[in-house]
Amino acid sequence: MRVRDELRMNVNQQPHMASPYGQPQPGYQGYPQPGHGGGHVPSGYPAQYAPYNGPGSAYQQGPPQGMRGPPTSGAPPVSGAQNYSQFGQGETQNGPPPVGAPPQRPPVSQTYTPGAVNLPGPQPPYGQQFGAPPVSMQQMTNQMASMQVGSTAPSPAGPGYAPPSVSQAAMSAPYTPAAPPTFPPASTAPSQPPPTEAVAQAPLQSYYRTLPPAQQPFPNAVPLFSSTGPTQPQAPPPVSPQSFPQAPPVSQPPFSTAQVPPGPTQLYGGPLPSTQSSFSRPPLPTSQPSAFPAGPPPTSTPSQLPGVMQPQPPVSQPSPYHSGPPPTSTGFPPQVGAPPRPRLAGMQGPPMASQGPPMTSQGPPMASQGPPMTSQGPPMASQGPPMAQANHIHPTQPGMPPGPINASLSGSPPQPGMQGYPPQQNGAFGQVRGPQPGYTGPYPGQPNYGAPPAAPALAPAAPKRLDPDSIPSPIQVIEDDKANKGSEPFTTGVRGQAPPLVTTKFQVKDQGNASPRYIRCTAYNMPCNSDMAKQSQVPLAAVIKPLAPLPLDETPPYLLDHGESGPIRCNRCKAYMCPYMQFIEGGRRFQCGFCSCVTEVPPHYFQHLDHTGKRVDCYDRPELSMGSYEFTATVDYCKNNKFPQPPAFIFLIDVSYNAVKNGMVGIVCQELKTLLDYLPRENPDVESNIRVGFITYNKVLHFYNVKASLAQPQMMVVSDVADMFVPLLDGFLVSVSESRVVIESLLDQIPEMFADTRETETVFGPVIQAGLEALKAADCAGKLFVFHSSLPIAEAPGKLKNREDKKLVGTDKEKSLFQPQVSFYNTLAKECVAQGCCVDLFLFPNQYVDVATLGVVPTSTGGSIYKYTYFQAPSDQERFLNDLRRDVQKQVGFDAVMRVRTSTGIRATDFFGSFYMSNTTDVELAGLDCDKTVTVEFRHDDKLSEETGALMQCAVLYTSCSGQRRLRIHNMAVNCCSQLADLYRNCETDTIINFFAKYAYRSVLSSPTKNVRDSLMNQCAQILACYRKNCASPSSAGQLILPECMKLLPVYLNCMLKSDVLQPGADVSLDNRAYLRQLVSTMDVAESHVFFYPRLLPLQKLDVESMTLPVAVRDSEERLSRGGVYLLENGLNIFLWVGVNAQQELLQNIFGTPAFSQIDPSMTSLPALDNPFSKRLMEIIKSVRAQRSRYMKLMVVKQEDKLELIFKHFLVEDKSNNGGASYVDFLCHMHKEIRQLLS
Repeated sequence: MRVRDELRMNVNQQPHMASPYGQPQPGYQGYPQPGHGGGHVPSGYPAQYAPYNGPGSAYQQGPPQGMRGPPTSGAPPVSGAQNYSQFGQGETQNGPPPVGAPPQRPPVSQTYTPGAVNLPGPQPPYGQQFGAPPVSMQQMTNQMASMQVGSTAPSPAGPGYAPPSVSQAAMSAPYTPAAPPTFPPASTAPSQPPPTEAVAQAPLQSYYRTLPPAQQPFPNAVPLFSSTGPTQPQAPPPVSPQSFPQAPPVSQPPFSTAQVPPGPTQLYGGPLPSTQSSFSRPPLPTSQPSAFPAGPPPTSTPSQLPGVMQPQPPVSQPSPYHSGPPPTSTGFPPQVGAPPRPRLAGMQGPPMASQGPPMTSQGPPMASQGPPMTSQGPPMASQGPPMAQANHIHPTQPGMPPGPINASLSGSPPQPGMQGYPPQQNGAFGQVRGPQPGYTGPYPGQPNYGAPPAAPALAPAAPKRLDPDSIPSPIQVIEDDKANKGSEPFTTGVRGQAPPLVTTKFQVKDQGNASPRYIRCTAYNMPCNSDMAKQSQVPLAAVIKPLAPLPLDETPPYLLDHGESGPIRCNRCKAYMCPYMQFIEGGRRFQCGFCSCVTEVPPHYFQHLDHTGKRVDCYDRPELSMGSYEFTATVDYCKNNKFPQPPAFIFLIDVSYNAVKNGMVGIVCQELKTLLDYLPRENPDVESNIRVGFITYNKVLHFYNVKASLAQPQMMVVSDVADMFVPLLDGFLVSVSESRVVIESLLDQIPEMFADTRETETVFGPVIQAGLEALKAADCAGKLFVFHSSLPIAEAPGKLKNREDKKLVGTDKEKSLFQPQVSFYNTLAKECVAQGCCVDLFLFPNQYVDVATLGVVPTSTGGSIYKYTYFQAPSDQERFLNDLRRDVQKQVGFDAVMRVRTSTGIRATDFFGSFYMSNTTDVELAGLDCDKTVTVEFRHDDKLSEETGALMQCAVLYTSCSGQRRLRIHNMAVNCCSQLADLYRNCETDTIINFFAKYAYRSVLSSPTKNVRDSLMNQCAQILACYRKNCASPSSAGQLILPECMKLLPVYLNCMLKSDVLQPGADVSLDNRAYLRQLVSTMDVAESHVFFYPRLLPLQKLDVESMTLPVAVRDSEERLSRGGVYLLENGLNIFLWVGVNAQQELLQNIFGTPAFSQIDPSMTSLPALDNPFSKRLMEIIKSVRAQRSRYMKLMVVKQEDKLELIFKHFLVEDKSNNGGASYVDFLCHMHKEIRQLLS
């Protein structure tokens, strides 16, 4: 049995950048058609491609890596992941985890839910015969580009081998009937007749989702579906205004067995033996509802040849076996008027009528023998338009009439809207499919067997591109993961187990490995040696968020105190006691899991072992049974061997003309009066012991004495900014509770004092120096909150000039714009880190302020940058104040040092984030808050063993906000593998993209952005080419094959490549690019996911009674309905897009006005209305904001309004204004790159 874990697509061979129009095709109005790929095969089909069978698409996917397919009788199960402890239920064992096969992801797709689509009019009669195969080169080459998507897993026995299929009902695939339509058809589609029993039924054609609301006949007709095994054929691509009625589908099973004809078979998709071309297809008996058109001749029992792919008919079709070469232009439609068949409980699709027991093949079939349609998975001639055909016009097929064919035999009268287009069929599944604009007949250049002669075409067809529904959908993967992994707690005791996606809400139970909230890895199966790692090019990295906040239902790490002697550690590598230490000699010594050194157990820590070799107190000690915990540090872990003072917060406020005029000064002073009551504290009932100080500045600095004994605050001015010093010690840093009256008096006076200022110039370097000197004088760590408005051009250290030069963008000198102008700030940052002085910078610029330079100190000290361009109090105050409140209140550690230790064989070689490194191992952070991540890349320095796996331990030494020195420990064990297939089975795409983004955004400091983009594309192509070459079973080069857990790598990578940092539009400022570059460097995986692929929620589908959100839609303009309202969030902004035809009731519920024209696009908050919809929407916006580390400002975007350009920038599956490719085009490009690497 083989686990299916990949995705296959046949993409045509034209380079996708080809000219938009093909050459004219002889025989049709003077437009020749270019041929595509594949050589001429005598009296047979071209080697690599199936003949075109209509623009259907069938994105197929098997149970993803790690999940068993349907059970076989008697086959041993795939070995599951092993628990740490073989001795208890889900408990942990200390010592190295036992060997286990790599745990594998649960299926990405489970249940199959067909929905209703209306079938187009007449269908051709059954008795069509194949004529002679094409003989001319022109005919040959014109048949060759069909996009095919299927799925397989690498064969355990190597390429070319497949175990025989087993007849078995599909496992865990309950049938769910379609939901009734709730919304009327969108305005762009013609009205649809209701489905009736007289209409033939076709298999469901949407793998990921239904048609987008804008083109959807019945928006809710197809619930979100999934399937075990390969997926069902795809939904028709979004229909443009010429849309056609569709029919309700018959459910389609994942795949079923079919027999392989005797005679020569081929696995590699090479030229077919000419003998096969002589088969002709017998007529289908009319008593049978449908047939599988491309199979071999029937025999009494379906035989199977091991190692040979079996073309698979759907279970729902009674008479699956027909001889003949692959179907060309038409398959057998289901019989018109046949009622839907009853379904068997637990079956994936309807039972096979009159054909014996239902059969589904277990284990994916390999390369298809007869038809060169697709390997791996059911034959799929129906895969959707060829990819590179996006740029070629498809004229109406000569030999096909534009009107109904044989309407008298089809049993169904022509339907309105169908004139001029013959029905098209997906031959592999025998389903009729409505034509689409641009595909008006069978594949051009193909003889049209058995059809009447051509009638003149009505109009030239529009160019047609690949159906976006046939390519992997992020939304489907996200929804499947929620369904499969969201209900059960994620227990961390299994080594190398990939966690649920960041988009899934789940609970974590710590049983020996750190929670994925603290550590996420790019791969949970590490290659055993460096050669394998180089070959695959999969980055080996971990994204670590040491102080990550946990949900209320999870226990924070326990704080342990081991007394004056401190935590128990390995003598050699200094790793801290953890579940991977193995106790020996009756518990008197322990062997380190990282370096294998044996260390004596101190007498006070001794404990006896039980009969299994575990300490009897194992489960009473978190450090022996859990992945994350904290130790209180002894004085040896403190600077200068003395315990630290409590930290201090210093607020430094720019009071120049711009800052006063835009209202920032008044807002900050007003807010601080209440915010000082919410300084961070360990215990909510105890007052915070953080002290505070205040400085204002423009060209000079003003220090304030707010000592409790004073009646009024005192100001001291330092005008010698070239040699900064603190003019007072006593009374600058004070306790809030003691000096409250004086502080409030100061905050009232500051806005009045500077209300009439005319000073426009500011300094910046001396401001940070002043805060640093104050912390040094107080001998404590702390944080500076700097509120700054303009480029520091006043004469002082760190003075900057305006260097904004758009002409450098896209040139080799562009990298200089991301580098700091002067080295002054790098030196200053180093001093800040040494003192534990973290800087958070709030910027309020109206023009260029050189964020690349001003940001050096915040990003080197573990601080944050917040930017409010063109700040206006009425619209931006809410966002700024929420950011400030969260920034002041959030959990933070000071003066932190982080080190990552690994087991022998790998080591941490590179680090990404906001920190400073004075050596190659220690990550130094003046401040480390709960939002910050550090990303670590690993490299091999020796071989790893599959038995022991690979271990990592992240230790962070920091001062808590109460002034206590602590050590936080996170442990992680992953599996090791010697087979590439295992590596590809257990990766996490979201984490890989997070790593790639940080790597790329750092690379722009030293390389032109074009080189950075090219190198990323090349690495992605190498990852996928290596999989194709080494793990996928052989198939035609026309197929794009993606590993199951990486099938979204192309779409996410494309979103990153066309982000503002790497591919800016003309309107993106240099400051904004520098800001985003620094922002992404500390993002966790959840934030980078929504940043690159925003979440788009259709609010018109919101159920106010339910607590669940409507299912998101894909980020593409064609998914938007003019009658809908959508909420888009990307972690920095929330957009509310309102369609021009949105229902009046919807508008009334949201905006309090029924008229689209009366909606005010400048509003930044929605009115609180007294109706259930408004209240539920407010809750959603609030909860979405709570999930992100930055407060997202709301923008209302009306369709066809000027703001819509900004909104469309976030529809990342579409082509972007700055030249970024659409998802479809990028997938074609990646396929071309992969083929070049393979050839």
